[in-house]
Amino acid sequence: MFKDLLRRMIGVILLGSLVGIGFLSPVRDYVKLPDSVTIFEGQNSVQSLPAGTSIQQEENEIYTTAMESEKIVSIKAKTNGDHMATLEAASFPIKKMDVKVLSDLKVVPGGQSIGVKLNTLGVLIVGHHLVNTNTGKQSPGEIADIQVGDIITKINGKDIKKMGDVSPFVKESGETNKPMDVTIIRDGKSMHKTLKPLQDKNDQSYRIGLYIRDSAAGVGTLTFYDPASYKYGALGHVISDMDTKKPIKVNNGEILGSTVTSIEKGSNGHPGEKLARFSNDQRVLGNISKNSPFGIFGKLNDKISNGSWNKPLPIALSDQVKEGPAKILTVVDGSKVREFDVEVISSVPQKFPATKGMVIKITDPELLKITGGIVQGMSGSPIIQDGRIIGAVTHVFVNDPTSGYGVHIEWMLDEAGINIYEERKQAS
Repeated sequence: MFKDLLRRMIGVILLGSLVGIGFLSPVRDYVKLPDSVTIFEGQNSVQSLPAGTSIQQEENEIYTTAMESEKIVSIKAKTNGDHMATLEAASFPIKKMDVKVLSDLKVVPGGQSIGVKLNTLGVLIVGHHLVNTNTGKQSPGEIADIQVGDIITKINGKDIKKMGDVSPFVKESGETNKPMDVTIIRDGKSMHKTLKPLQDKNDQSYRIGLYIRDSAAGVGTLTFYDPASYKYGALGHVISDMDTKKPIKVNNGEILGSTVTSIEKGSNGHPGEKLARFSNDQRVLGNISKNSPFGIFGKLNDKISNGSWNKPLPIALSDQVKEGPAKILTVVDGSKVREFDVEVISSVPQKFPATKGMVIKITDPELLKITGGIVQGMSGSPIIQDGRIIGAVTHVFVNDPTSGYGVHIEWMLDEAGINIYEERKQAS
């Protein structure tokens, strides 16, 4: 991509000015960049280069431009203190570009099995039921057009934070025969509904005909944490409600230690699962402040150990990930983090945050024997390649449990509020 861009830019200039390109002297000075950088043309990433890499190509390498008869001998790039890159052919400026300088950030890889407890923002509607009244079976919730997936945040102007907050309003409304003013959130929009409870003829209690939930729990895998700020990321994908299939809006939550008790092995058409329980001590490892398409995020209370992988590692951007061997860190028994071999089948250099940036395949014979491939609860397992964290396991292919998707680590770091760049300046 980088070479193609240079060819196009150089070809345009040669058409107008460099007729005698064959007589230009090679540029022999290697230009070292101060840090790892990503070169941008406008908003589009052109090329990432690790620390100390020379942009100059081999001196005897020949590039063919847009005109087949025109050739250029060498190319270089140089930067100034403001991280502005200037591409040159011999001594002729070609184009100035925006440069992002990658910081020397290192994060500690995870792999630990964690328990997840989420408290929703308000109470979530997960279903309807019929109230057996003297005039027949009806659902007040359906009559009020309150739908599955809606979130009740207020009743009569008062905040609703848990299921227990709802009952007093229902009782009062039924006894006074005054409908409730219910504030809900639907698809990100707030709206009001009028809800009138109905009396059940059997026990004479007032009901609203709605199934509600205010919390969710499960297990997953920690991906990383920042040793400086203790900010962490886990799972690599959003947590959705099991009934509504919609992302859970988080009010607050916490992660705890978890122990894997057994593995339900996966097979074609049937994804496997880690069976786990919260650790006996119920120690809270950190909070949960965000549930996003890239995982759950928050802050640890203290650093946590994963055995042999406690040393912080550098990260790789999406366009630095290579097809080929890699490793994942995960737990398959108890709480011990182990490494297993995988292969990166494909990786998409992404210019903007997106999920499913990689396809990986489990190649480790032992892991295949134990799990059959990628299983539920493995989501968030960090992927490491050439000593750098490149992403996390997120999804399994139902018809091929040995393979699945991964998310690039740079997007998880961004969601965690960790800036991986030192600065960003626009090209002049």
